[in-house]
Amino acid sequence: MTVKIKGIIEGTQPKDLLKSLISLASDWGDVVDTSKLKAVHLSGAMTNVVYRITWPTENDERTVLVRIYGEGSDIFFDREEEIRTFEAISTHGHGPHLLARFPEGRVEEFIHAKTLSAFDLRDPEISTLIAAKMREFHGLNMPGSKTAVLWTRMRKWLIKAKSLCSQEHAKEFHLDILENEIVELENKLSKRHQHIAFCHNDLQYGNIMINDKTKTITLIDYEYASYNPVAYDLANHFCEWAANYHSDTPHIISLNVLFIGFIGNQPHDTEVDQLIDDVEKYTLVNHIFWGLWGIVSGNVTQIDFDYIGYAKQRFSEYWLKKPQVLKE
Repeated sequence: MTVKIKGIIEGTQPKDLLKSLISLASDWGDVVDTSKLKAVHLSGAMTNVVYRITWPTENDERTVLVRIYGEGSDIFFDREEEIRTFEAISTHGHGPHLLARFPEGRVEEFIHAKTLSAFDLRDPEISTLIAAKMREFHGLNMPGSKTAVLWTRMRKWLIKAKSLCSQEHAKEFHLDILENEIVELENKLSKRHQHIAFCHNDLQYGNIMINDKTKTITLIDYEYASYNPVAYDLANHFCEWAANYHSDTPHIISLNVLFIGFIGNQPHDTEVDQLIDDVEKYTLVNHIFWGLWGIVSGNVTQIDFDYIGYAKQRFSEYWLKKPQVLKE
């Protein structure tokens, strides 16, 4: 449904957003009647609230994407660092351009491509295109530290989760022993060489777009992007094969979906076998990572999503699969 923009974006000051949009329009030579600005809410985002904004021009119409930062989302990442990452990725020819910023969010170039569906991730042709794009993404030389942030970030989120959740949830999620679990995983996964590269870290289907004509893949939304083990990024992506955030139960991921085994159909060698093993182990890390994200989000955001239910499932899967995956 398309509606007028004024008053629809809860938690923001419309004048700040409108000022940014009018300034952009002026830069492009557009004459804007604010009563004709239209907004469409784009579903699927779980950290921010995202809108497609359009306004008529002399010959056609102009479209941009507006991202409203979710309440409490600054807990998860540094917004200034995210903006620097966003701009650096853009200079490498990836993703949309940053058009404007305002206190509660930003305006981005609108990518005229189709956002993937949950089903698309498991399409062999599309999956091959995604793999090629991930390899390209992992080859980016980004400014700043090249050290993996995964373990530090998890510990930071664990501290925050402990400070926010109830005693009941702290006990249910075993928060008192999670530091030991993180240490164990870090030690086991650090025993052998890990390929560290610039990773997206959140490659769910809603963050991947495809141009159906050119078969070009675009990765978007870099809030969690950082240097990390490539195997972690692959594990995260494969875990997302099991998710459908547009279903009647978006917080439930179908973990019976086989998302690792298909790699085993390829010719084996030592390097491939090690990567498969690393990816399987990093699925455990992913369960803790996004389980903590769910606990924190469930206590700070008003977005309509069952974050706590999501966290319960991720931690349940962690404890279920740990004995099998970490067996020596």
